[in-house]
Amino acid sequence: MAASLLHSDTQLNQKSYYEATAVRLAAAPALAGAEDADVVIVGAGFAGLSAALEMAQRGLSVVVLEADRIGSGASGRNGGQVIVGYASGQEPFEEQLGKDDARRAWDMSVEAVELVDQRVQQYGIACDWVRGYTYVAETRAKAKALREEADDHEKLGVACEWAEGNDAVQRLVKSPRYVAAFHEKQSGHLHPLKYALGLAQAARAAGVRIFESTAVVSLQRGEKLRAITAQGVVTARFGVLAGNCMLPEYGPLVAPEIAPRIMPVGTYIIGTAPIEQGLSERFIAHNAAVCDNNFVLDYYRFSAERRMLFGGRVSYTTRTPANLREVMAQRMGQVFPELKGTPVDYVWGGFVDISMNRAPDFGRLGDNLYYLQGFSGHGVALTGLAGRLVAEAVAGQAGRFDVFTRLKHREFPGGALLRTPSLALGMLWHRMKDALG
Repeated sequence: MAASLLHSDTQLNQKSYYEATAVRLAAAPALAGAEDADVVIVGAGFAGLSAALEMAQRGLSVVVLEADRIGSGASGRNGGQVIVGYASGQEPFEEQLGKDDARRAWDMSVEAVELVDQRVQQYGIACDWVRGYTYVAETRAKAKALREEADDHEKLGVACEWAEGNDAVQRLVKSPRYVAAFHEKQSGHLHPLKYALGLAQAARAAGVRIFESTAVVSLQRGEKLRAITAQGVVTARFGVLAGNCMLPEYGPLVAPEIAPRIMPVGTYIIGTAPIEQGLSERFIAHNAAVCDNNFVLDYYRFSAERRMLFGGRVSYTTRTPANLREVMAQRMGQVFPELKGTPVDYVWGGFVDISMNRAPDFGRLGDNLYYLQGFSGHGVALTGLAGRLVAEAVAGQAGRFDVFTRLKHREFPGGALLRTPSLALGMLWHRMKDALG
């Protein structure tokens, strides 16, 4: 499965709107020889780059090892939606941590969004960052759940504009599909690859050494960690595993005990030709990002060029769905009938990591090896927070990090051979439930 993950991701990513509109520097060299550092980080996506930047700011020497290119995984391909809260909702936090620490976790999710804003401003990252987020529901049953979510947001300090009924909802999202919606101004959206490249530039300026095309093939643990690659080795006091959904590629060699707790889930996006400004403003008020509250959801927004970036069509088999361009365009036309026939210039996708309970999975292996995974579709914001928290923990202030380590996580059932088919069957059931309302 792992080899097909990397292959299918790379092939599909060649058609990415993000890759077409971001300017990459020349590739960093692969590691050759020996390096010493305070911290070695595996993965140059949002989580790894955020951790590297935070640690360098605390005076630590940092080496980042990336198997492909900076932002080549989920960080450079996702929907670009920067969202408060967690995919799991607050329930696992309240059940396992109690109300006080559940509230701490929520407040940290708000901090995660603010951290994006701070970094964009501080480092001058031109990544099309826009505030505004709208949540929508397709059925009365889903509208009831959405109302509860809006009420929870309000209780937790995020002001919401509620809309119910055709006329009111269409003032937020002009689609015949939705019966309820709410809008909040805390969350937002951005160009994720530009943001990742901006984080890398800031990290390098802080002294971080980044090596691309450098897969870790073995990790020797002990008082000192030794991250071994094809042509070199990094020796460090601390390590951070931030490979997320790509970790199973190397999990048997690097961290076999945590690889079964996440699953790679394919998610796909199309980018249309630019749409006339008046139409785009009519389709989505406030230039917001939008998602529905189905278990298998649609998410979409307009790019800075007013291209509709429409995502969804989740795959739990690690195989890219057939006729993806046509299937995605058809779904977009169901949501926005006026966009039927609009040319599709880009189609791309990739894999994100999910945990069983959809809550983030952060923790330690031994005393000096940390891991960050299980962002479950909320990673654009939460990865930045994860990097900050793990830097605090390495620096000796682990209180906030340990709020998350107390969450219990189960392995996906079925073992290495049956895990993916079992999940695919489960998701088919949820699709049927969504269709039935």
